[in-house]
Amino acid sequence: MFKKGFSTKDINGRTMMKSSAIKSMKAKLIKQFPLIEPVIDEIFPKKVSVTLVKTKERITLYIVDNKIYFFQHFDDPLVPSLQLIHMYPDILEKAQVDRGAIKYVLSGANIMCPGLTSAGAHLPDHNIERGTMVSVMAEGKEHAMAVGITKMSTDEIKSVNKGIGIDLLLYLGDPVWKVVVD
Repeated sequence: MFKKGFSTKDINGRTMMKSSAIKSMKAKLIKQFPLIEPVIDEIFPKKVSVTLVKTKERITLYIVDNKIYFFQHFDDPLVPSLQLIHMYPDILEKAQVDRGAIKYVLSGANIMCPGLTSAGAHLPDHNIERGTMVSVMAEGKEHAMAVGITKMSTDEIKSVNKGIGIDLLLYLGDPVWKVVVD
């Protein structure tokens, strides 16, 4: 989505969200990410100011305190930024890749099933359904290095062990990570 680059020159307009729209967005986020419910009021406190930034690529950025918290392409699901994931690491399910996959993920490659099932990798014991947004952890590291969507359920990833397991949306060092919104 942002792989070709992103800068403040791509911004079309900015607006402040009304409190009623923020309340509606909070409900939408809880429905989309059930694990976010315990911290939703910390992410969006009562008198928070949320700025909507629209880009030429039809991507909407949701900005709080000059940090991108979420973005959305058209009416696609909201995607949390890595900065938000680092502040609240338990709002998404987690998948861990082995050390060999790290350099590929950090260059924007999708995650192959063997990188999720080998020694050093970890998938949760419970099944994560296909199409679920997950944070991608790296073996031996504390913070998430990417956000992606599962192409198969985790049970299928374990049994098939071939092909793409997670489609990457964001990764450390991508254009969204580097952009400074002022």
